Amino acid sequence: MGYNDAEVHEKSERDKAIDDWLPVTASRKAGWMHSAFHNVTAMVGAGVLSLPYALAELGWGPGATVLILSWVITSYTLWQMVEMHEMIPGKRFDRYHELGQHVFGEKLGLWIIVPQQLIVEVGCDIVYMVTAGKSLQKIHHMLCKEPCKDIRLSFFIMMFAAVQFVLSQSPNFNSITIVSLAAAIMSISYSTIAWGASIHRGIQPNIDYGLKASTTTGKVFNFLSGLGDIAFAYAGHNVVLEIQATIPSTPERSSKKPMLVGVTVAYLIVALCYFPVAIIGYWMFGNEVEDNILLSLQKPSWLIILANIFVIVHVIGSYQVFAMPVFDMLETLLVKKWHCTPGLPLRLIARSGYVAFTMIVGISVPFFGGLLGFLGGFAFAPTSYFIPCICWLSIVKPKKFGLSWFINWLCIVLGVLLMVLSPIGGLRSIILQSSSYKFFS
Repeated sequence: MGYNDAEVHEKSERDKAIDDWLPVTASRKAGWMHSAFHNVTAMVGAGVLSLPYALAELGWGPGATVLILSWVITSYTLWQMVEMHEMIPGKRFDRYHELGQHVFGEKLGLWIIVPQQLIVEVGCDIVYMVTAGKSLQKIHHMLCKEPCKDIRLSFFIMMFAAVQFVLSQSPNFNSITIVSLAAAIMSISYSTIAWGASIHRGIQPNIDYGLKASTTTGKVFNFLSGLGDIAFAYAGHNVVLEIQATIPSTPERSSKKPMLVGVTVAYLIVALCYFPVAIIGYWMFGNEVEDNILLSLQKPSWLIILANIFVIVHVIGSYQVFAMPVFDMLETLLVKKWHCTPGLPLRLIARSGYVAFTMIVGISVPFFGGLLGFLGGFAFAPTSYFIPCICWLSIVKPKKFGLSWFINWLCIVLGVLLMVLSPIGGLRSIILQSSSYKFFS
């Protein structure tokens, strides 16, 4: 018996040492401000720049309704996740899949949560590769005087990846604090430029607020695509438990209070970024607005260059915030399952391999944005809109047919509809544009 006790003690010490090394649980020194800007960086992605286009696909009434309803539902489900982080006495759900395992079972919980989380996090990182590459290319085009050598997008993506190869060696969330803070400030800055410059341009002549498509089929599919664009804008739930894991917790003072302050500040900033960009952008340009509002704003050129610089700085930080939980999963698998030795060589190989993978996919698959619209519906909607509600019903068990029970089931129904309908628009987008695709473009 003594031998078994010693063996158990040795195993728990080893597990604790591994947990102290893994990126999500390595440092628990964060406060509400860290929570605020990590969440802003995760939430306000470059997807905010496509919101006016989403409104053009949905129309004024449905577009504004879906945008506001999504903000309300996802702020509610975000609050639920913060509450559930330490709802079970003596237990912290430091990772989304740990919450899933508690609710759905050890194996099923992993299979339900991890694939969806990976689609969102890896997918967003690949999109950020392409987004940064396109912004760098746009700056080059605007600054370069004739005659100007045309540089392929692939090389700009590789420039961005070079920065990520270095930053990806940051050991944990707290070590990317400055990068994340800069990214949060940049997201507010380029959102302000987007709606401020739109007001400066004024309402365009012969403006039309009708739906972009002329046929009934086109209108229906565009509507579904618009739903996907808005769902893509609310992807931050996939990292919220991992962010809360960095906040210290004691019996006297749990991590819940500072985290709630942080996410409240973050969600108010989300509203200040999303609503003005979406509404003012569509108001000024109507259904002629581009899928990236900055493309509709050709002048003044210095402001557009500045906005693109802000976008690049922001996606540098966003890439890291979404990559950190992936690094955590990857290193957990390598160390706990495959018994690799934790240390710098392992981290260097694993993380560099991940950055290289996202870079190669970003360079080689030109329709990844459309593909994400297709796959995103299956992952963005569940993880942000209704899985937290299912977990809440399982753990809290609110009174049947009471207000809480009714609200949660309403969120689940709306989330499932979004999950089923939005991928259809993304699939059509891929099919329509397939003739113009060139691999490794």
